[in-house]
Amino acid sequence: MRPFWIEQALFNDGDLAPALQGAQRADVCIVGGGFTGLWTAIQAKQQDPSLDIAIVESDLCGAGASGRNGGCLLTWSAKFFTLRRLFGEAEAIRLVKASEAVVDHIAGFCRAHGIDAELRQDGTLYTATSQAQIGTLDPVMQALEDCGIKSYYALPPQEVARRSGSARNLAGVYSPIAATVHPGKLVRGLRRAALAMGIRIYERSPMLDFSTGHPVTVRTPCGSIEAKKLVLAINAWMASTFPQFERTIAVVSSDMVITERCPQLLRQSGLVDGVSVLDSRTFVYYYRSTVDGRIMLGKGGNTFSWGGRIAPVFDQRSPYEAELTQALRSFFPALRDTPITASWNGPSDRSVTGFPFFGKLDGAPHIYYGFGYSGNGVGPSYMGGQILSSMLLDQDNAWTRSPLTKGPLGHFPPEPIRYVGSIVVRNAIRRKERAEDENRQPWLVDRMLSKFANAAGKSDKA
Repeated sequence: MRPFWIEQALFNDGDLAPALQGAQRADVCIVGGGFTGLWTAIQAKQQDPSLDIAIVESDLCGAGASGRNGGCLLTWSAKFFTLRRLFGEAEAIRLVKASEAVVDHIAGFCRAHGIDAELRQDGTLYTATSQAQIGTLDPVMQALEDCGIKSYYALPPQEVARRSGSARNLAGVYSPIAATVHPGKLVRGLRRAALAMGIRIYERSPMLDFSTGHPVTVRTPCGSIEAKKLVLAINAWMASTFPQFERTIAVVSSDMVITERCPQLLRQSGLVDGVSVLDSRTFVYYYRSTVDGRIMLGKGGNTFSWGGRIAPVFDQRSPYEAELTQALRSFFPALRDTPITASWNGPSDRSVTGFPFFGKLDGAPHIYYGFGYSGNGVGPSYMGGQILSSMLLDQDNAWTRSPLTKGPLGHFPPEPIRYVGSIVVRNAIRRKERAEDENRQPWLVDRMLSKFANAAGKSDKA
């Protein structure tokens, strides 16, 4: 089964690239045809048009996380405290500003290359759906303002309810620096742009193995590519492919449902533009409308995998479809009779810090990697392309000097501690947030356990 976005995109653009056949050569081979691999190839080619770049993709470009996320193009501004703690204030400010610039960069690229990704730059709302969530983003907003960054604006409660289309949102702040996209159409559009630039793409060509010598040789079932440099851009699949990365991420699902077209009900609710809405939970509810008049709602932090493996459930309808449907109808009671068109889920690569990391594989000077987007990859994957293209072009710039290029900044405990601990913390968060929804005081132990997942949220909490 194909998730909704990529199925829609393939219906309009079902052109398939050939599988890799025979022995080929390239200057750069990129493994992975999602956002990270495509942005890396595109940005490297833009800077050095003479480069011969080949992408090998195990399935179809965008069939992984890039084609099945929520399509919320967000920045790193709401995670300023964590950035500052990890990297210092100067680098935190640079990364926030760079992440905000990405919104315009992606919009401009789509315009320049005729990509109809249904991109709408209508901002994002971080809301509170319980009294306990009210004001949690205020300290982050103040810290950003103190650094000269005006990313967020507090809105009156009635305006939050109007802009979000739901009275369940009691309070909130708005940032104009965000967008929503059709992720399937964006990733397939990037693929078309890459092909037009002369980048070779081989789909249905899973990497079987590769040699680490110089040059490297990547083998697929029917062919091979010899390349001077190799980029590994397979994200959540890194943990199960390379034992040294098994504990650097936790592979966890993000689950989504999307309704049938209901444009009249959307107009009545007030959710009439492309704003994305996220509440202030640790594992947030997030929703947005679509250009063709649907509502998509998702929630992360549901299914955890053992040992970083990609379980079959990640390619099936969401096991949480009933709970997500109930949540959608609690936000929008008028949609109680609107059918659900599809549900799906996919593996998210959550790092210890909540941010991606990049580096050279086992110190090899010609093999690069980047992953760990932690459920916020639509915009930051463009930054991943900036980092990886700078690294493989041997540039000395702010990206290659960034601490993001120093590899993982932490590890999860070994199994079974990681898996059992993930379930214990997840369930504690659920109990805590259920109590907050009911205006009850959560148990002390649930409050304490919930702090272990602070990095998992879309925003830093007070």
